[in-house]
Amino acid sequence: MSNSSKFIRDSVHGNLSLNEFEIEVMDSPQIQRLRRIKQLGFISLIYPGANHSRFEHSIGTMFLGSKLADHLELSDYDKKLVRIAAMLHDIGHGPFSHVSEAVLDVKHEVLTAKLIEKTSLNDIITKEFDSKKIIDIINGKGSLGPIISGELDVDRMDYLIRDSHYTGVAYGVIDVDRIISNLKLKRYLILDIKGVQAAEEALVARYQMYPSVYQHHTTRIVNAMFRRCLKKLFNEKVVNSEEIYKYDDSDMVSICRNVDEKESEGLSFVKDMINRLDNRNLLKSVSSTPLNQFEKPQEVFKIDKKVLNKCEKEISEDKNINKDYVILNIPEYPRFDEMKTQVALGDELYHLSEISSIVNALQTARFNYPDICLYVPKEDRDKFKNFKLENYLDLPEKSQNKFDTVHVEQSKLFE
Repeated sequence: MSNSSKFIRDSVHGNLSLNEFEIEVMDSPQIQRLRRIKQLGFISLIYPGANHSRFEHSIGTMFLGSKLADHLELSDYDKKLVRIAAMLHDIGHGPFSHVSEAVLDVKHEVLTAKLIEKTSLNDIITKEFDSKKIIDIINGKGSLGPIISGELDVDRMDYLIRDSHYTGVAYGVIDVDRIISNLKLKRYLILDIKGVQAAEEALVARYQMYPSVYQHHTTRIVNAMFRRCLKKLFNEKVVNSEEIYKYDDSDMVSICRNVDEKESEGLSFVKDMINRLDNRNLLKSVSSTPLNQFEKPQEVFKIDKKVLNKCEKEISEDKNINKDYVILNIPEYPRFDEMKTQVALGDELYHLSEISSIVNALQTARFNYPDICLYVPKEDRDKFKNFKLENYLDLPEKSQNKFDTVHVEQSKLFE
């Protein structure tokens, strides 16, 4: 492998060096497609500057992976392996990233493995590496896996600071150097006790980014609209869901704009929905049920899709609205796996949530911002005066004193 390097100027990390082999991988169609996929999907409709791509994030993750590999004093071969795995870790994403993934039957990691093994990309990779090793690292397996996909990995570090930078939301500013310098690799990535404060900041940053960016109330409406639109395209056989990795954002928008609405009611819906998104004529929320009012908010995420569909149908019939335009939306589960990060204190290992009262408080606080929402066209809003979701959907038991409990837990954030 040639040692000569070229540089890419990244707006977040500065100059990123690549050797000739990495440039060959980067120039493959599978990687170049990521230039045409927005990292944050439709969030530019809320934050106009959020037009950064999966490509930028991928090379940023490669940079941080390399930085962590240097700190861990990995062999030259393992460093190169980590860099390539980081560059490739998101190539299976469909149009608009996670927005489309929610409609698919498979995760983007599965599609990533398919692209690495079954396309021309494999011919390039196998000049230097075993493609199965790359896939294992991307999936968090083996000794190197936690660097790319673990509790406190370089993937999360890059997207937090990058998404913060492009949205202009200040919450994602974290001390990456402090975190990296206090990590060591055993069976898992282990954080030294001296790095706990930086890890706390990263976790609180992600907690704040969810309601402000990732699960912003308008973001959820836009995503829900496009997902229903995409599902119609699958049902109408316009797009093959198994080949979603072949499309980019422009492809999908163009397909939606150019469907023949006269062919079916489903395609008429697609045409109308993309027109609404093009002109920011969004559906409106007519009902919001906060999860923190429930005794066990986790139960909400167990509600079956068939139950939600039945609920939407009943509401649409009662309110005389086309069922396709009634969307009952449950938020993404706020996992925050960083809470499980192993922290070394002397010869003992603890979870970060055991060491930090701030992180422990977030176990409850993470259910403060999510809510169950009902979206309908704005012209139908007046039909929902005095609407009660519990009349249509069995919800978990409410807690009479839930607010006081959450308030006490959140107070720990300021200790």
